[in-house]
Amino acid sequence: MGSSNGQRLGITEPISLAGPTDDDLMRTRKLEKYLRDVNLYESQEEAVSREEVLGRLDQIVKIWVKKISRAKGLNDQLLQEANAKIFTFGSYRLGVHGPGADIDTLCVGPRHATREEDFFGELHQMLTEMPEVTELHPVPDAHVPVMKFKFSGVSIDLLYARLSLWVIPEDLDISQDSILQNADEQTVRSLNGCRVTDQILRLVPKIQNFRTTLRCMRFWAKRRGVYSNVAGFLGGINWALLVARICQLYPNAVPSMLVSRFFRVYTQWRWPNPVLLCAIEEGSLGLQVWDPRRNPKDKYHLMPIITPAYPCMNSSYNVSTSTLRIMMDEFQRGHEICENYNMDKWNYLSEMGSIKSATLSLTLEHRGKIDAMEKNEADVDWDTLFEPFTFFEAYKNYLRIDISAENADDLRNWKGWVESRLRQLTLKIERHTYNMLQCHPHPGDFSDKSKPLYCSYFMGLQRKQGVPVGEGEQFDIRLTVKEFKQAVSMYTLRKPGMQISVAHVTRRNLPNFVFPGGVRPSRPSKGTWDSRRALERKVSSHTKPGADDGRKRKQTDDNVDTHLRNAKCHATMPSSSGEFREGSPIVSTISSSSINLQFEHMDANELVGSNREKVENNLTDSIRDSRNSVEVSSHNGKVDGPMIGDPRNKGLSFNSSNSKDAEKLAIEKIMSGPYVADQAFPLELDQLEDDLELKNQAKDFAGSTQNNSLGSCAVNIAAEATLTSMNGGSSSSALSPNGGLGELEVLSADLITSIGAFKVSTFL
Repeated sequence: MGSSNGQRLGITEPISLAGPTDDDLMRTRKLEKYLRDVNLYESQEEAVSREEVLGRLDQIVKIWVKKISRAKGLNDQLLQEANAKIFTFGSYRLGVHGPGADIDTLCVGPRHATREEDFFGELHQMLTEMPEVTELHPVPDAHVPVMKFKFSGVSIDLLYARLSLWVIPEDLDISQDSILQNADEQTVRSLNGCRVTDQILRLVPKIQNFRTTLRCMRFWAKRRGVYSNVAGFLGGINWALLVARICQLYPNAVPSMLVSRFFRVYTQWRWPNPVLLCAIEEGSLGLQVWDPRRNPKDKYHLMPIITPAYPCMNSSYNVSTSTLRIMMDEFQRGHEICENYNMDKWNYLSEMGSIKSATLSLTLEHRGKIDAMEKNEADVDWDTLFEPFTFFEAYKNYLRIDISAENADDLRNWKGWVESRLRQLTLKIERHTYNMLQCHPHPGDFSDKSKPLYCSYFMGLQRKQGVPVGEGEQFDIRLTVKEFKQAVSMYTLRKPGMQISVAHVTRRNLPNFVFPGGVRPSRPSKGTWDSRRALERKVSSHTKPGADDGRKRKQTDDNVDTHLRNAKCHATMPSSSGEFREGSPIVSTISSSSINLQFEHMDANELVGSNREKVENNLTDSIRDSRNSVEVSSHNGKVDGPMIGDPRNKGLSFNSSNSKDAEKLAIEKIMSGPYVADQAFPLELDQLEDDLELKNQAKDFAGSTQNNSLGSCAVNIAAEATLTSMNGGSSSSALSPNGGLGELEVLSADLITSIGAFKVSTFL
């Protein structure tokens, strides 16, 4: 049913078995040409070089294992059979890597080859002595221990799995669950990447279509700024799983169709319904798998994308409320572009006599392009779809996080640690402001060429849309920032010169080095798709109450709101809303004094109770609506009647309203599985939901976290905090009157030890 050999792939029937039309094939050719033109494919010379490096690396680990086997006195037979083997995973194994991409590799060794002494000891020493190996950086205490290096210029991430076998056969099959028998946790995690990658390739119907579509979606996600697991968006494995599920649902579709269906399906997806490529199996080894019905911590996950290999886990636990909202907006944007947008709205704009002349002129300016699109619906404007997100034109307020070190090695280590903590800042701001202040972390860093040992990260900030602004209401996030910096400063390998500062900066005060070529644009571009959408949204809100875009925006925010967990109050938040005011004297607070929350008629427990009731009602309504909307009867997992695109029903077309309604019902049915009805969100949040990541990422950079508890609910936050410049300059508690860039408190090492950090707990 789902593949060419008749085997159904996936946990449900496909939504459609329809194949491509001539227009679909034409669009696919244009898409493939576009991907080649933007240099997403490596050259033949580079491909050969990678193969040579992998072959050489495989020889090295075989020499290594024989060397340590001899040193440990193994008998002649074991010494002769001693072996280790290199596997690949990630983008390289999936066949979607681009020029210069890293190769994720796994070394599988026998039981007598230890990780600490032999892999990070003897093998590390061997690599150090090889001239072709550069930038060797071992991270033995990481959640997934890894050695990073370049081999003949090719970047390698090398993991190690120690099996319980005395001899590693050359034809070893690591897809078998028995390979995990008696394996330690680090080995299970290290094997997981290879096992998941191989399982994905087994579960997609047409691998080449999957690869082209995934290459496209990875490029799209990077251009739109939503490709980064560490920043709280989605990483490579997440996008692979999402694309693989679409391939299962549309097994005969070509890449241009799959891209369109990707946006169509995930625009309608109601998170936290999980994305599954196959059923979750318990296994026979007793390893914990993702199941929110039994594992309370799994209920915190906002966007579950489950890995298909045992033990099945959520690969997207880093997603936060803010990043989920951003991705849902991007899915909607992609859907509108692939569906050639809703031209009726533009026609409506041109007919509205009450619209300003500037709006009309903008509409007329694009009339030719719109008419051309209407005449040739087979054409998707790939340039528009992949249009880069103008992050530094999107917001009026930003947080700027600056870090520095005394040498390149220190900066690389310090960057890795700080990047692993940045997501905590997003989570803390969400929690401390009850999601009234929304964050948009930029997934990359920026460097000022005049400061080689210095880099900056930025986070867009805005008040939640649709909430009325009370006069004088502002956000005070000084305690939030202080808490974040305490966690960062716990890095146990921190050296002199490793500094961090956090500041509020307005759009007009952004440094020039964040812009392409170091040149600040004179005015925001008015010709971009995003500018047109923003204009339309603004016009619709004034001329057409309840317009589609307004409803979509509100629905997105409302859907994300259902994911909020009630926090125990210990930081300042606006009573109902808040806003930033440019030029305000205090950087982190955007206010000269703390906000005094008024809870005369509702204490903290009552507040939690009221939010609990809201969450329960929203959840009950959501489940009830889901059950009521899915009225397609099923027998043995099959939808009653012919499927969309079934050859027996040639009258159905995706352009017909009946077909789209049927498709919507099919998507609803997919989301009515066993993990929905029993899934509920925690009604009270005692710790951040990312406690596990805190522990794991601390290990990633050989740091350790300390379990210190915060004080009880603090409604009135102290007004002023000491501000110190990165270079050790004078202290200040205020910015210059023009609202320029300034420091939040930069805490010295001795001050850090006296300040409590947020409570850390772990779950297995």
